[in-house]
Amino acid sequence: MTAVPTLRVSEIFHSLQGESTRVGLPTVFIRLTGCPLRCVWCDTAYAFSGGETLSLAGILERVAAFECPTVCVTGGEPLAQSACHSLLNALCDAGYSVSLETSGALDISAVDARVSRIVDIKAPGSGEVDKNRWENLAHLRPSDEVKFVLASRADYDWAKDVLAGRHEKSALAGRHLAVCPVLFSPVADRLPPAQLAEWILADRLPVRFQLQLHKVLWGAERGR
Repeated sequence: MTAVPTLRVSEIFHSLQGESTRVGLPTVFIRLTGCPLRCVWCDTAYAFSGGETLSLAGILERVAAFECPTVCVTGGEPLAQSACHSLLNALCDAGYSVSLETSGALDISAVDARVSRIVDIKAPGSGEVDKNRWENLAHLRPSDEVKFVLASRADYDWAKDVLAGRHEKSALAGRHLAVCPVLFSPVADRLPPAQLAEWILADRLPVRFQLQLHKVLWGAERGR
């Protein structure tokens, strides 16, 4: 008998998408438990452990109750659970518009092609720059997005080098990143948003500046 996939889920909630080019869209968030990274500015450390074990059917039932067509699977690091792929497939099969927020440390190549993958590239200030899986950049599609979260001028200059293909571990980064939107975000309470905006404008970078809309609206309140 084939085992029924289950996942450890931290929370499922309905809110406005706070990041990515989907910002402002009413969205159901499925936050999976667990993450192999420990970014120094992480704002969802509560999802490292705990949560509840749910079947795919149980998750889909909760999502359906919100009557919302847009779903985001996030974490933690959702791809740390192998059954995440089954969840993404099931959500797409059910007709939802699905995005995946991932740290960029794990292989994205097997993610359902119907899913918009929001892939982080960890800057040095995160403390996890060595976890970047540079091979992921070759798998990017126009429907994907890449996000740099930056805590300082040093992080910003590093990100510029990646965009320009000057980073030692990914000489082709600029070419790969050109296929999809690139987002630059300031770390809350570490880099003033206006300062990052000025740097982007001064350097005429082909990136999208973003703030975390949910924090502007609700601060650090969970489930928002």
